[in-house]
Amino acid sequence: MSTSKSLKDLGEFIRDQRNLAQMSLRRLSEIAGISNPYLSQIERGLRNPSADILKQIAKALRISAESLYIKAGFLSSDESETDLTIAILNDPKLNEEQKKSLLNLYRLFISDVN
Repeated sequence: MSTSKSLKDLGEFIRDQRNLAQMSLRRLSEIAGISNPYLSQIERGLRNPSADILKQIAKALRISAESLYIKAGFLSSDESETDLTIAILNDPKLNEEQKKSLLNLYRLFISDVN
């Protein structure tokens, strides 16, 4: 899947979940603690949110962060390392670049085993 397609799919999923929760864009941005324009750009597929931002959105929508991680491409729905991946993505001591590096390194190691 192309990056722009996956961003658009992620944005549509977040918008659909927000509509199901009967929540305005402004209200979700307030609860999630992110700016209204930034959330709008995410919903339109124009921005690639970090794992931390996705976690905040998921918490505000009362859905699993994992579902957003899958939509964003951080996780695949059939990954065996899901627990480890989620732990890395949710670690507040790591910045986004460190999280991506750790996940890439881990995936490289396990691909050599398989």
